[in-house]
Amino acid sequence: METPHSSHLSILARSGAEAIKPFAETLIPLLGDVEVLKSQTGLVMLPMRDTAQGTAFHLGEALVSEAHITCGDIEGYGMRRGRDLEAAMAMALIDAALQSGIASAECQAFLDAQQRTQAAEDHARLCQVEATRVDMETF
Repeated sequence: METPHSSHLSILARSGAEAIKPFAETLIPLLGDVEVLKSQTGLVMLPMRDTAQGTAFHLGEALVSEAHITCGDIEGYGMRRGRDLEAAMAMALIDAALQSGIASAECQAFLDAQQRTQAAEDHARLCQVEATRVDMETF
């Protein structure tokens, strides 16, 4: 199944560095000349919504790594939590490959595998949270 651009960026942003970096390495020879426009760390505001009043507020700041590249006419972008510029660059390389149609089957297979892994991790975490739920009616 093909993933829309915003969804594939979300999947890549959550992918483990141990998976995303080696996969991106395989794409470098296929992409041709890569120009790095941005490779930096920085802070971004973390928005939240007050559930009682529905108003937005900033909870604080989060450290992110950001990469922005071009490969000919195609741009690739990556932003990830933490201070791992290599993982952000790997994300940008995969993004550029997906947008240009380079190794599209391999990229889509990688995205699908990462999405399945993330869904399994989310399910396991939700099961752990559910196990702590207390039914106040039983007291």
